[in-house]
Amino acid sequence: MSLSKKMEGALNDQLILEDYASNLYLSMASWCESQTLDGCAEFMYRQADEERMHMLKIFHYINEVDGHALSPGIDQPPHNWPSVQEMFHEVYQHEQKVTSAINNLVEVALAEKDHSTYNFLQWYVDEQREEETLMRTILDRIKLIGDGPQSLYYIDKEVRTINAKAEKAESI
Repeated sequence: MSLSKKMEGALNDQLILEDYASNLYLSMASWCESQTLDGCAEFMYRQADEERMHMLKIFHYINEVDGHALSPGIDQPPHNWPSVQEMFHEVYQHEQKVTSAINNLVEVALAEKDHSTYNFLQWYVDEQREEETLMRTILDRIKLIGDGPQSLYYIDKEVRTINAKAEKAESI
């Protein structure tokens, strides 16, 4: 089996988006640490690792099906956010962008009658649904906590709890 040039190009474009997400979340983790939001930092480090794994999974797939994966060059992500609330809102928006890109890849696979890639992408379809749900949950909890004087403490504590649950679920 061999990828069409159109499919190969689309998958290589997705590598850029996944790698950018990893670096964006790494930058967010550093910012969280500088704000003493250790629970949020742990969460963002885990997200950065997960996005890198997503990128590598596509990278290996391209090569496995006789394509040529290209190591992505990416733009520098931001390094500061006005608030942790706005940072998580940006994460949610980015995950929506990735979901849209995955859906576009599925459309290309269908148009190219590339059933193998279509099947491969179903994992990403499910993963993006989970990612968006997770980020919406965090944003909903942040709204519930509000922005009172101790809100950062409770946001950080809540994200730490969510992260611990996610790590436990992954290890099962």
